[in-house]
Amino acid sequence: MTFSRPIAPVANALRERFRTVRAASLALAAPLSAEDQCIQSMPDASPTKWHLAHTTWFFETVLLQAHAADYQPFDTRFHYLFNSYYEALGPRHPRPQRGLLTRPSLDEVHAYRRHVDEAVLALLATSEIDWATIEPIVALGLNHEQQHQELLLTDILHALSCNPLLPACKPSSGPALRLAAVPAEVRWLAQPGGMVDVGHAGEGFCFDNETPRHAALLRPYAIADRLVNCGDYAQFIADGGYHRPELWLSDGWATVQAQGWRHPAYWLEADDPRIAKLGAGGGHAASGGWQVFGLHGVRPMEVDAPVAQLSFYEAAAYAEWAGARLPTEFEWEAAFDAPGITQMSGHVWQWTRSSYDPYPGFRPLPGIAAEYNGKFMVGQLVLRGGSVATPAGHTRPSYRNFFPPAARWQFSGLRLAKDL
Repeated sequence: MTFSRPIAPVANALRERFRTVRAASLALAAPLSAEDQCIQSMPDASPTKWHLAHTTWFFETVLLQAHAADYQPFDTRFHYLFNSYYEALGPRHPRPQRGLLTRPSLDEVHAYRRHVDEAVLALLATSEIDWATIEPIVALGLNHEQQHQELLLTDILHALSCNPLLPACKPSSGPALRLAAVPAEVRWLAQPGGMVDVGHAGEGFCFDNETPRHAALLRPYAIADRLVNCGDYAQFIADGGYHRPELWLSDGWATVQAQGWRHPAYWLEADDPRIAKLGAGGGHAASGGWQVFGLHGVRPMEVDAPVAQLSFYEAAAYAEWAGARLPTEFEWEAAFDAPGITQMSGHVWQWTRSSYDPYPGFRPLPGIAAEYNGKFMVGQLVLRGGSVATPAGHTRPSYRNFFPPAARWQFSGLRLAKDL
């Protein structure tokens, strides 16, 4: 067999990136107790410990067991425990029961990570490897882990929101994870439409769902220069937005009634009994108006910060109330570099009006990774942009996030658009 050999600087850079990404996951989990890291607050979320183990399982299963001849698995039982949704790899522990995995312990999961890390670094230091095959798998694994770093934060935030003490995820001594302020008035930026190229272009990593690049026809439209902020959304609430069925899609209105939604997921009214208890105990006393629970605990709502923790249903209802609509994902992408546009990335994921569908000519990745994205292309909506919890460098204009329309435990908000 003839192997393609890595160029030394390229291989060294990949090894360093591997170390950096893997260390970042442990750093995110470091402020959490062992008890915190085992909890699962709902079927859609996973425990921190499971995220740490599953991302390790991915490297072990997809990379090491397939391409490292002398690799010895850390514990063969982990193959069942930490598979997520890969049907081709056999049965797995049920997703809603991940919080029952008190064993293996957190220490054992850390040992598992060290075992796999050492084996991956050893493989990448080997000269006689098929670099053309190995490098894309490592790149996918690292981007996969970065996705789980964001999920680690959003999942533990949901879990801690269920705790009557409303504890902070991040140390209070650190800087607040604040969403950037925006101007009070929205400016509408006219876009010409026409034929535009969308999808990933050029060099660098992308997921299979960002391809192939293709042309899309857009009608002329206008897009808001900024995100909808908390002050904007508070006006929607004050105007009875959660009590007016004419603003809502049918499924959204049914969800509002069934779930009792009256505001974004982590907003707290001043008379919320949890706020009163925290104040009486010397914690974050309410100063009047809305309070918002976040990674740094309970803080007064900042009216000029982008609203977050919204479902697609809430985003669409707000857009209807505002006399506008949500942009399609292609309108959003075409406007990414429009003069005057702000907050396109790094604040909140932005709901679009686009179903999560395959692009024309889409083909999934080869091998095991074929199950990575394609099989989820039904019943979900596309979000664009990236949030405050998204790892640096992990977003790009063509990145397609996706969730079902009722999901709102993510840092998800909205930007308005309208027809011209």
